Amino acid sequence: MKFRFGVTLPGLPTAEEWRGWARQAEDLGYDIAFIPDHFGEQLAPLPALMAAACATSTLRVGTLVLGNDYRHPVMVAKEAATLDVLSNGRFELGLGAGWMLSDYRRSGMPFDRPGIRVSRLEESIAVIKGLLGPGPFSFEGTYYRISDLDGYPKPVQQPKLPILVGGGGRRMLKIAAREADIIALHPSLRRSRNGAPMLRQAAWDATPAAFDEKIRWLRESLGDRLDHTELNSVLYLPFVTQDTGTAARAAAEQLGVSPAAARECPLVVIGTASEIADQLQQRRERYGISYYLVKQPWMEEFAPVVARLAGT
Repeated sequence: MKFRFGVTLPGLPTAEEWRGWARQAEDLGYDIAFIPDHFGEQLAPLPALMAAACATSTLRVGTLVLGNDYRHPVMVAKEAATLDVLSNGRFELGLGAGWMLSDYRRSGMPFDRPGIRVSRLEESIAVIKGLLGPGPFSFEGTYYRISDLDGYPKPVQQPKLPILVGGGGRRMLKIAAREADIIALHPSLRRSRNGAPMLRQAAWDATPAAFDEKIRWLRESLGDRLDHTELNSVLYLPFVTQDTGTAARAAAEQLGVSPAAARECPLVVIGTASEIADQLQQRRERYGISYYLVKQPWMEEFAPVVARLAGT
């Protein structure tokens, strides 16, 4: 798969800042802007993405990812298709089971055990895909029941609107392999500890060996089709620098590992733009990941890497 790159745009910017970030991402060669889905200090995802699409002409927009428990899938399908129509086919729908405990606690939503949340997501994906399809759709499941409903509008992107599903564990990756057009690889947080920084919580499952195992799970489900499936990952710490020693120590501090281990972590790249381009090509060969995201504060610094690799 050819490389493409995106940027995640979190926070509570002003309207002009938000539009400016979207235009800057487009000008710097990024393919897509994503937004997460939480109840804290951030914009609501779908209206924000529509504003980003209106401020640009080629930039794609996407959710990373919508928390399934926060919205009924009938409404997700309708809003996703609407956004695709109004952006002229530039939307990617990222879906997840919901994971941030504080979102549930503060909103008063029940935080069901992972198996229930994941099963509910499975049904939701089936409903969304059915309603984005060409005709009336019915569904009878444990959590959702749909009766002869034809979803309108229909997406501009055909034969289907791209759906992204990710995970760190075996079950979620098997679901992604079955249902998604784009599979997002990320570390599992099942050993999370209250109060610990997220990167430290994730470090145990963000090693080369752990990512090798995730690829083996996907290969079990997809076989040779894995070679033609787009794999996505976030670069949480992209240090574009000649001072690699200092950067490795900074990454090690955030991850809670040694500098040597930090250099090898799939969430990290360290080096000049040329060196990082080589690293990502090597990782594409090893893992198959060709679709990388960086957070907005790193967007400009990482742009020389995008210029070297996008579309190759």
